[in-house]
Amino acid sequence: MRPEQLPLGGTGAAITMAAVYLIYSLLLALGLLLSSPWWIVQAIRHGKYRAGLRERLGVVPERLRLVANERRIWVHAVSVGEVLAISSLLGTLRASFPEHRVVLSTTTLTGQTLARQRFGEENVFYFPIDIGWCVRRWMRAVRPELVVLAETEFWPNFLRRAKTSGARVAVVNARISDRSFPGYLRARGLLRSVLRNVDAFAAQSSEDARRLVEIGAGASRVMVAGNLKFEVTSPTEPEFVRWLREKVTQEHAGPIIVAGSTVEGEESIVLDACAFALRKFSRAVLVLAPRHKERFENAASLVQQRGMLSLRRSSWNGVHSGNLAGGIVLLDSIGELASMYALADVAFVGGSLVPRGGHNILEAAQFGTPVITGPYTENFRDIMRAFIDEDAVVVAQTDQFASELLELLNDDAKRRSIGERGLKVVRANAGATGRTLELLRDLIKRRGS
Repeated sequence: MRPEQLPLGGTGAAITMAAVYLIYSLLLALGLLLSSPWWIVQAIRHGKYRAGLRERLGVVPERLRLVANERRIWVHAVSVGEVLAISSLLGTLRASFPEHRVVLSTTTLTGQTLARQRFGEENVFYFPIDIGWCVRRWMRAVRPELVVLAETEFWPNFLRRAKTSGARVAVVNARISDRSFPGYLRARGLLRSVLRNVDAFAAQSSEDARRLVEIGAGASRVMVAGNLKFEVTSPTEPEFVRWLREKVTQEHAGPIIVAGSTVEGEESIVLDACAFALRKFSRAVLVLAPRHKERFENAASLVQQRGMLSLRRSSWNGVHSGNLAGGIVLLDSIGELASMYALADVAFVGGSLVPRGGHNILEAAQFGTPVITGPYTENFRDIMRAFIDEDAVVVAQTDQFASELLELLNDDAKRRSIGERGLKVVRANAGATGRTLELLRDLIKRRGS
């Protein structure tokens, strides 16, 4: 059987890959059409899917100012977490390949906002919908020599067009989550052909490498490079964070609790725990940062119902006459949370008190800040394992969160030792950027040969 054919079941029939891609595109287009009322409602309510719609549909904006004969590298990162993870790598790529222009695409509004802040809106755009003509227009406009996808973005049409355009394709910081793995296994017959379009995979761990091979990636194209999320770089301190640091010092407020990336169902738990802690620490300050923009208003309502709101970031204009001690600061902004963790005496990282898989604790741990999470952290299994093995994180059951938080606040020595061990874990796992860069350097070299 030719490589461009796939067997179907036990009938002995075969279907060409061209037909598979056509069927996939038609099903995707049909799915988008049938679900369009839901997307329209979401766009009206939240605006999150309205942003960048023209770019998603294949319209290349003027702000990119693409220049003829310009050599380019296209990096794709889905959302905030991936943008943060590849930030160090992207900076290194720019320095290592000054003859190339590095452009970055994202899928989500929050990822787009952060990416434009860090890398300039003239280099950032929305990833196209994975329908042939949308992808084709972008590929013809960008003409990348190298395409770098963060984590596991296996879009069939995009990978196919990237490969046929002559670009080298790499998936970096690749991971196969516990949740995704069974589904990938069921589809590995099709995935194997899709993954042939990827020249190299840089896996986060040996377990991720094993899973990649099992779902259809060629073993010779898979290497373990480590987790780029350990390569966190300390962000520049925003004006608001600098002001808040001075304000709490002036008020002799504290301890400071930063609850970051909270999701639906968590804010109430965190607020109840904060109220519990305030019984002993009357001058404590909670900084509450919901994960998604559409949760800002809901979180504000929850705080106001408890009569604890001191300040909303969105209403701050450089001054604030009220007191922060004993209250809550709602961080309803994008891109400031990482810097805020440096102020914390204790950091809670959300998505973990309810079954959402958790978020990245490294943003807090890089400052030597002690971290507490809930029990649901499977999305970051390798990072969590490294911290748990070194007793460098507190994992609290949901119903014990308030008491575990209070215990940390009560014990200065415990907080300090957990923070120090966490910082050691971050430093001990560095090096993924260098290994990934060597892989990408080799791909560009091979393309030119």
